Amino acid sequence: MFVIQDTLVSLDVLEKDFSCDLAACCGKCCVEGDAGAPVSEDELREIENILPIVEPLMTRKARKTLKENGLSYFDPSGEQVLSIVDGAECVFMQRDSRRWCYCLIEQAYEQGRTTWRKPLSCALYPVRLTRVGDRVGVEYHRWDICYPARLLGKKNHIPLYRFLKEPLIRRFGQEWYDELELTAKEWENQCKRKSSL
Repeated sequence: MFVIQDTLVSLDVLEKDFSCDLAACCGKCCVEGDAGAPVSEDELREIENILPIVEPLMTRKARKTLKENGLSYFDPSGEQVLSIVDGAECVFMQRDSRRWCYCLIEQAYEQGRTTWRKPLSCALYPVRLTRVGDRVGVEYHRWDICYPARLLGKKNHIPLYRFLKEPLIRRFGQEWYDELELTAKEWENQCKRKSSL
């Protein structure tokens, strides 16, 4: 792991290639899994503010889930997460005519109907933030459904940290990201020097 300001960054974040391939995975990360996306109290307030915009677009089952269970719940680990429908899909997930999954919150943002994009845990995936003592751990979460993203990232030579540039800056700031990028370049050069010996 590398120390970047007050965080511990996993080597995988620098070394692994990644680029979402929606044509291959169809957005399964919004459907599969055993819990909803982690969400903060501030993010829940943002969602409550835009609920009048996105709720009419939600599926009937999702609206029913929202009415019965609320926006979020605490998973077995004690983390607050967004509500899910039938133990699987996010309440804000919608499918298009191709059966691809997409986020109603992000769609509203892209259409200029809101100024808030989506929960940070969604934007950062496959990076997950953890607590490591008194520091924040920035770790890569490997999931089988993201295999096409690993292939596409490798094909196009896109490191995970570069693919997630915008959400990483959103969470940690430009100065933190610049330090991360410099560390990644120094590490890459160091690896090249070792392999040439």
